Amino acid sequence: MCREKIARKPAFPVVFCGILLLGIAGCTGGGPPKFRLNHEGQAPGQVPLDKQQQLADILTAAFGTPDAPYVFPETGFDLAKLKLAAGPTYSEQGGTRHGLFRRHCAHCHGITGDGAGPTAGFLRPYPRDFRRGVFKFTSTGPAQKPTIEDLKKTLKHGIPGTAMPSFVLLPEVEIDALVEYVRYLSTRGQVEDSLLLYIDNEEDLPETRDAVLDEVMLVVNLWKQAKDNVVVPDVKVLPPRDNSEALAASIARGRTLFRDAKTAQCIKCHGPTGLGDGNDESGLFDDWNKVKDPAHPERWALPRQELRPRNLRLGVYHGGRSPADLYRRIFAGIKGTPMPAAGKVLKPAQIWDLVNYVRQLPYEPSTNLPPTSTELTRARL
Repeated sequence: MCREKIARKPAFPVVFCGILLLGIAGCTGGGPPKFRLNHEGQAPGQVPLDKQQQLADILTAAFGTPDAPYVFPETGFDLAKLKLAAGPTYSEQGGTRHGLFRRHCAHCHGITGDGAGPTAGFLRPYPRDFRRGVFKFTSTGPAQKPTIEDLKKTLKHGIPGTAMPSFVLLPEVEIDALVEYVRYLSTRGQVEDSLLLYIDNEEDLPETRDAVLDEVMLVVNLWKQAKDNVVVPDVKVLPPRDNSEALAASIARGRTLFRDAKTAQCIKCHGPTGLGDGNDESGLFDDWNKVKDPAHPERWALPRQELRPRNLRLGVYHGGRSPADLYRRIFAGIKGTPMPAAGKVLKPAQIWDLVNYVRQLPYEPSTNLPPTSTELTRARL
C-alpha cells in the first residue's frame, strides 16, 4: 500500500532542482490560493517547520499549484483537462469555461479536495475528502479505486439523499475535466500521506525526481488497476423478475437473509424492518470521522460526525438504485464505512435475493406479510 514504508532507490547525485524552482506562489493572505498541507490529527509542532516547507516544495514540484497544476508526464494524467478544471473561473469568447472545480466543487470539497470547503460544516454527510483516495460508491471490488466511469456516474447523477447534486447538464468535456481533476487531487493527497511517513519515521524525504516519481507512481498504478477489478454481477443465477412466484420466493429468502445476524448481518445496522435503526452500539463512524480524537477536536477541520445507517424503506440509495448497483454494494461493501463486503460470505444467488428484498422494502407493509401482487409489480419496475 502507498502509505507503507517503501524501499527507495539510492540517492541520485543531482538534486531534484524543480523542488526549489516551483515554490508555492503567494505568501500573503491576498495571494493566489494554495494547497493546504494536511495537519489534521497532528499535535502542535509534530511536524517541524523546516520539514513542512520541504514537504510543500516537493508537492509543488510534483503537482504544481491550484492555479497552475503540473504532473509528471509518466503518470498519464491529461494536463490539458487539469488546466481546464483548475484556476480561477472565466470564459473564453468562444464559450470555453475554465476554473470548473472552483466554479462547481470547491465550496464543498475545498481547494485542496479535503472536503472542508466553506459550506462543508452545514452538510450531513460531509463532502468527500479526496485526499485518502477512498470513494464510497464504485463498481470495483473491496479496497479498489473507482474507475473513471464510476466518477463520471457520480458527477452526472449526483448522490441521492445528500447535498451532492447532478451535473448531467454539463458538457462531456467539462465532466471529463472534473473527473481528471478529482483523480489528481486524490493522488496528490495520498502522496502527501506517504511523504508524511518519512517524517514520522525520521527518514530523509526523497530529493531526486526519480525518487519523488516513485512515490507518485505507487498511487497512479492503483488507479490504473481499477478497470481490471470491476465487479460483474452473476446474472446466470438472477431469479426471473417476470415470474411472480419466483420473485416472491426470492424476496422471502432475502428477508430471511436480511435478518440473519450471523450471515448477512444486515439487521445489525439497518434494523429488522430496514429503517436504519438496528445499531445498538455507541455510534457508527466512517473512516473519515472515526480517526478524529474526541479529546482534541481542534486538530480537525470539521467536528466528528456520526454515520447513520441507510433507511432502506425510503427507496433512496446513495450509490444508485439499479439492481446492479445494489448487487455491488452488497458484494463489495461501501468503502470507508462499516458496511462490509459480503462477496466472500454470500453466494451470487443469495446476493440477488437480498437485492430483490431491499428493492421491495419501500412497498412492504409494516406487518411484514408476504408481498401482494401489486407490491410484486412495483418490485419488478
